[in-house]
Amino acid sequence: MRTTTLGRTGITVSRIALGTMMLGKWGNADHDEAVRLVHTALEGGVNFIDTADMYSEGESEVIVGKALKGRRDEVILATKAHFPMGDDPNRRGNSRRWIKKAVEESLRRLGTDYIDLYQIHRPDPATDIDETLSALSDLVREGKVMAIGSSDFAAEQLVEARWTAERRGHVPFHTEQPPYSIFMRGIERSVLPTAERYGIGVLTWSPLASGWLTGKYRKTRALELNDFRRSWISHKFDQQLPGNVRKYEVVEELAKLAEEAGMSLTHLALAFVLSHRAVDSAIIGPRTVEQLGDLLAASELTLDDAVLDRIDELVPPGTDLNPSDADYTPPHLTDASLRRRG
Repeated sequence: MRTTTLGRTGITVSRIALGTMMLGKWGNADHDEAVRLVHTALEGGVNFIDTADMYSEGESEVIVGKALKGRRDEVILATKAHFPMGDDPNRRGNSRRWIKKAVEESLRRLGTDYIDLYQIHRPDPATDIDETLSALSDLVREGKVMAIGSSDFAAEQLVEARWTAERRGHVPFHTEQPPYSIFMRGIERSVLPTAERYGIGVLTWSPLASGWLTGKYRKTRALELNDFRRSWISHKFDQQLPGNVRKYEVVEELAKLAEEAGMSLTHLALAFVLSHRAVDSAIIGPRTVEQLGDLLAASELTLDDAVLDRIDELVPPGTDLNPSDADYTPPHLTDASLRRRG
């Protein structure tokens, strides 16, 4: 397993990170099997594990904690906060009040006294970034958190956070976690160049585009979705959206390209993400040990320029094949009242 330094943190991480969203009732509810999956990843050279408080309403963190018992110091452990953790409106968001509470709850579920990377899961327009960074900085100084990061922040939000940290004497974001795949290349326009400019480490998620780049969804097969895809991310499969229809065509071309390159489509997709110079680590989210084994095999692969050029022809750099795939849309784009005079 290849390794790299995460941004400018000095922390060495595996180039493939284990994402645990599918551990728990959202995916694999068998705790023993889920623990075995984590252990298999560690034995395969993975030392970077990413979770979040909201995954299966905290169950994922509990499983990760079980798996790391006695092995905590071997792992760079990352988790996140922002999304609702109950009906109370103050148990969500990026306020100091919630961050201080959320990190204590994550520490308890994970069975540890420190978190290597604590990330803000999404931007929060209701909270000043100064407030958020102030709370995170306190956690770093208390030793409960080693480094801090963001997820799904736009380039201008990364710059604002950087400016605020410098101006106010806060700890700056060390990392950014955006979605990135052959189908979702929008971050190449400004997020990745901004991260490079400021030495922000990048760990990407969804390299297989919610399963599209496994080759599971083809024109010749009926579209069968599990409960998670049908309820949480149905917009990524809605056949009324032209971008989703286009996915079928691109998958066929990519499958041919992968065969010519002597690798599977999943390996091609993961190797593509790791080929970008700004990407430190790619998060994979297998549900089973078998899926994990296949993905780990891609860790040593590299794509030559001819293959990357062909991918650029199919999905141009900086392009999201289906713009609706974005998991975060700024409120001023969804709420007309924020764009119009009262």
